[in-house]
Amino acid sequence: MPQTMTKTGPLQADQAKVKEIIRELTRSYWMEIETVQNYIANSVNLEGIRAKEIRESLAEDIDSELGHARRLADRIHVLGGIVPGSLEFKAEQRAIQPPKDTTDVLSIIRGVIEAEDGAIEQYSKIIEICDHVDWATQDLSIELMADEQGHRREFISYLAEFDREEARKMATG
Repeated sequence: MPQTMTKTGPLQADQAKVKEIIRELTRSYWMEIETVQNYIANSVNLEGIRAKEIRESLAEDIDSELGHARRLADRIHVLGGIVPGSLEFKAEQRAIQPPKDTTDVLSIIRGVIEAEDGAIEQYSKIIEICDHVDWATQDLSIELMADEQGHRREFISYLAEFDREEARKMATG
């Protein structure tokens, strides 16, 4: 029988589940923080005529991704966790690192799509863990996943300008 919310608070009866949720929320938090770092770098570094729209889109998405990190931090705190400081950060997003060639817009587009895929996968994992257990965290994860899906779709449309077939494949599956 699945665990449920108690009257005293989320998951009071199953501290192992709370720890698992906090661990996954913390992973998502770091993913969002790393995305902000890379979006800032790429929104400044990209150059060239074709880079303008990508730079602007990344700059706009910084606030959204930072907002995601803030909401995740708040949820970690509500569940009794500690939001980690920078010494615990471990970078993972290789595909979205600023390229040496500052006109390589295509690598950034692909990197953003890969980062969004990772975020969507991570939020899906949290949604499953929280099913019938922690509805507030599940709702937050569903909302954040929908935002990431929107960002992903936007960058697939940019990819279509460079490679329609690759964009079609990414959009359908």
